[in-house]
Amino acid sequence: MNNKTNVTKNNKSNKRSASFSLLEVIVIVIMTALVVGVSSSLIVYNNYNKIKSSYSSDNGEEIDKFIEAYNNILDSYVEKVDGSDLIDEAIKALYEHLGDPYTSYLDKTTTDSLEEQLNGEYQGIGVEISKDYTTGYILVIDVFKNSPADEAGLKPGDLISSVNGESTETKSAEEVSNLIKGSQSENVKIGYIRNEEENMTTIVVKNVIIPSVQSENFDGVGYIYIETFSNTTYSQFKEELENLENEKINSLIIDVRDNTGGYLDAAAKIAELFIEKGKTIYQLEKQGEIYRIHKDETEEKRNYEVAILINSNSASASEILTAALKESYGAKLIGETSFGKGTVQETEKLDNGEMLKYTTAYWLTPNGTKINNTGLKPDIEVKLEHYETYSYEVDTQLQKAIQTVK
Repeated sequence: MNNKTNVTKNNKSNKRSASFSLLEVIVIVIMTALVVGVSSSLIVYNNYNKIKSSYSSDNGEEIDKFIEAYNNILDSYVEKVDGSDLIDEAIKALYEHLGDPYTSYLDKTTTDSLEEQLNGEYQGIGVEISKDYTTGYILVIDVFKNSPADEAGLKPGDLISSVNGESTETKSAEEVSNLIKGSQSENVKIGYIRNEEENMTTIVVKNVIIPSVQSENFDGVGYIYIETFSNTTYSQFKEELENLENEKINSLIIDVRDNTGGYLDAAAKIAELFIEKGKTIYQLEKQGEIYRIHKDETEEKRNYEVAILINSNSASASEILTAALKESYGAKLIGETSFGKGTVQETEKLDNGEMLKYTTAYWLTPNGTKINNTGLKPDIEVKLEHYETYSYEVDTQLQKAIQTVK
């Protein structure tokens, strides 16, 4: 994850937050900035022993204060305290002090989950699961198309009752997922219940692409829904787009409703499929100055009409794609005003598997508009009615988009 990212989900640790005074926060800021700046990245600690760190003489007094407070807790507090937990909480307080919801410290579990989502692929069988508290087993919510699970015949609604002979009845969905991924062989034996009958199947564990794009053809009007912008989204989008074009579509609807973002590069590459070479896709601003203008450098372009569906949960990379296609291609925006996340984040993976995520820039639309906290307003505003059972026929925003581009 060395590429610049536009991550929008605020993944918070389940651990409780520590409380620090302003002076303590300043001390922690200085200390962490120094230590993270060098290769050690975190304060070195030896099990529960005292911190041992090297620091410059210019900041020695401030760092001494932090070390003294740290050691005082380890030596004198009434309960035994894990030194690594103290450091985790100190770093989180450091990032929370900045007041930016997108600048944060992610623990290893959250980091692994975020990386899997943004990578767009993982080692497994290709199912989405959750705990079924009625039966105690694990419910299959979705089976990815062309995945090992799909090929083995698993279906949504199946209850996974065992993995390699181990019952799932008392396990969480995360524990079962880890059991499957951690299989010692290429195959995993899955017991499942369907129509109250117990079944058993052997499924190959392999690299699975997480679907992030779906498409439909509404009588010559192409439709592509983008769920997130991962490393594999561009290739999925291009494949679906070309399939639709082979079916002779006359126009296209791109749906980024409820898409909270992902990789900036993925959104930019999708925009390049449509925009003419030389036109601007986005701009980056830092400390009040534009330092990068990203223009389309590809020969590929389209010339049919495009509409984009947005809502209040369309954020970040979704808004980058939307703004680029509106201002540099002429696409129509339909739906409701978008979220308004106009910042870019970068990440730093630590040696212990944890991650620092921090804001590095504002992004601006091709015309130079900053949309942070304001969002993108639709050309045609349409409220979406809430229905108990969703279908394309009752989707008022989608129906308006179809009418607009026909």
